[in-house]
Amino acid sequence: MHYESRNNEGSVLPKVGFPTMPKVTTPPPGPKAKAIVARDAREMATTTKSQPLAIRRGRGCIAQDVDGNFFLDFAAGVGALNTGHAHPRVVEAIRAQAREFLHFAGTDYYYALQADLAKRLNGIVPIKGSKARTFFTNSGTESNEAAIKLVRHASRRPSILAFLGAFHGRTMGSLALTASKKVQREGYLPMLGGVEHIPFADCYHCPYKLEYPSCGFWCLHILEEEYFPSLIPPGELAAVFAEPIQGEGGYVVPPLPYFKELKKILDPHGVLLVMDEVQSGVGRTGKWFASEHFGVKPDVVATAKALGSGLPIGAAVYRADLDWGVPGSHSNTFGGNPVACAAAMATIDVIEGEGLLANAAKQGRLLRKRLEEVQEDHPRVGDVRGIGLMQGAELVKDPRTRARDPKLRDAVVEEAFRRGLVLLGCGRNTIRFIPPLVVTAAQVDKGVEIFEAALKAAEKRAGA
Repeated sequence: MHYESRNNEGSVLPKVGFPTMPKVTTPPPGPKAKAIVARDAREMATTTKSQPLAIRRGRGCIAQDVDGNFFLDFAAGVGALNTGHAHPRVVEAIRAQAREFLHFAGTDYYYALQADLAKRLNGIVPIKGSKARTFFTNSGTESNEAAIKLVRHASRRPSILAFLGAFHGRTMGSLALTASKKVQREGYLPMLGGVEHIPFADCYHCPYKLEYPSCGFWCLHILEEEYFPSLIPPGELAAVFAEPIQGEGGYVVPPLPYFKELKKILDPHGVLLVMDEVQSGVGRTGKWFASEHFGVKPDVVATAKALGSGLPIGAAVYRADLDWGVPGSHSNTFGGNPVACAAAMATIDVIEGEGLLANAAKQGRLLRKRLEEVQEDHPRVGDVRGIGLMQGAELVKDPRTRARDPKLRDAVVEEAFRRGLVLLGCGRNTIRFIPPLVVTAAQVDKGVEIFEAALKAAEKRAGA
């Protein structure tokens, strides 16, 4: 695959070849990468860095590090690069807008690009009712913060319900909803008040030790049987926040009727449903938004990550009748930044124009099939699950007990990196596979081939 770029006058520059497969010539991390890692450790805040990958440039599904190694990127900027690295149409849209103006506070003033993008989002995001509105943000956590304020303001109810295993962000409002890892909340108590959690439909690790479908969705009906009568007055519950597929919680996919069943419980009480599609949206699962697979239209959808193909932009899209309607009740400075809006418009154009929804569905089926083939030969792969190009492989100590094995997971990620494949963990012991939506069948095959080699090496190290 070759990419072209343009100079400042808009003329096409010569095409530059870029490999479509990984090539490791210097054992990573190489000397240049090590120097950057060391400097980062001296100067930067402690965050979530886990791999010593120092990127120089990227194209499509390939990232090149500063030592000249080429990696097959199955992490996609933590799900932010659905159109791949440096898609030429996105890059050109960014350049074109940057030449006009960089910023003009779209919550206070007007520019056509922002309204045009909102119109397109209102048309593709699955929202209950006939009319939607959009509030622009800079990130997923800001989109969820906006949703928290919106549902409380619209309903005049104080309580919110979320799920164990959920990840909705790290700012103080969204953090109260987040419940995927202890470290994310440790040291920040007390949380925002009025938030309760119940177990999610993690059928591989059912907290009630039941089996679907004979369980009758007890994990939901416990709301009616236990929570509403004793803990959460439904008349004071503003909304339920949920990820259609839990991301940081371990790529947990509930049964397809799950959210319809949830709506049956919520609707009689006027409780709103907010879907956090920050990681699962913008084509990741083969549809624009994962909610569509479950046959529900939420009242609010939070999106971000891949919306700008790497530029920071997010949105809360919601039923028009929920709108604040009061100037100044909620606002920001950089939400809907014109350059980010240009990137988002180009992102939508690319996904539509290049058939990336269909490709995500097609390559997702292949990825799932190949991972299940690995599972057949490696019992330590306890579960394979996902939709489209949002797949997870859970590693266990024993498939009979389903005991989690985070050490094996981390070792596989490390071994894959040394072989030229970028992977990310999620949950306590799951590996996520989220390549850009431009991924080819050959790249899927190569990625799973490297994953299996890494798994064999990690199992050998562990004495499995």
